[in-house]
Amino acid sequence: MSKPPYLALPRGARARRLTTGRGEFAVHDTGADAPAEHGTVLLVPGFTGSKEDFIALLGPLSAAGFRAVAVDGRGQHESGGPTDEAAYAQAELAEDILAQAAALGDGIHLVGHSLGGHLARAALLRDASRFGSLTLVSSGPAAVAATQQARLKLLLGALTVMNMEEVWQAMRELDPAEAPDDGTAPAVRSFLHRRWLATVPQQLTATAGQLLTEPDRVAELAEVPLPVHVVSGERDYVWPVPLIDDMARRLGARRTVVAGAEHSPNADAPDETARALIRSLSS
Repeated sequence: MSKPPYLALPRGARARRLTTGRGEFAVHDTGADAPAEHGTVLLVPGFTGSKEDFIALLGPLSAAGFRAVAVDGRGQHESGGPTDEAAYAQAELAEDILAQAAALGDGIHLVGHSLGGHLARAALLRDASRFGSLTLVSSGPAAVAATQQARLKLLLGALTVMNMEEVWQAMRELDPAEAPDDGTAPAVRSFLHRRWLATVPQQLTATAGQLLTEPDRVAELAEVPLPVHVVSGERDYVWPVPLIDDMARRLGARRTVVAGAEHSPNADAPDETARALIRSLSS
């Protein structure tokens, strides 16, 4: 899961509720009180993620003249959602993104991380009229790699017999990177636990299923006349970087590889990731 480097919002950003035609969503918003010079960037998090995954991008984007709005999707962290798995079908989550964009105005720059990239792609393919560009961050062309499929299937099995706290404890035991002495700040570690417990389990089971079965829709996306930017780290355990390279080539997209980053360049190397986004969006 993405691990934000810190939790403090930059000056000028605030946590609030975004009212849309499909309900309210928790957001971090740098421009709710003033118009942005260069438009609005809507940041969509990935599997097990939340708006906090983009917290280190908000300040640089705002300083460059963009309004940055990072959202908790339906069933994620502070947005909440129903316990009906059908509510988290990809079509439903794509409609949520379209509603968020409608509430924010036209010409939205859409940025999706990992699963959020698939959801952003689905939203844009349903209705591209509200968007000015698409950026896919560590998001591949189709279903996740075999090793990640095995992890997702383990999670799906665990969620059928364990509650969220029990699954959390099991994940900590299985993943050495999450050991108590891994260098994560105590406040961030506590936040990750709270976020996990606040996530609706049916959102996880539905979206895990999507990651296991997502078809390759690159050819469809390539037909949409909007600029696309593909960003990843140097290494990625969810989609191999050569696969992401090939997707960018098929899209005719701008391509950025963030040095030193892995699956979450927005959290691993936010300064370089922000610079890449700003260069792309400004052009």
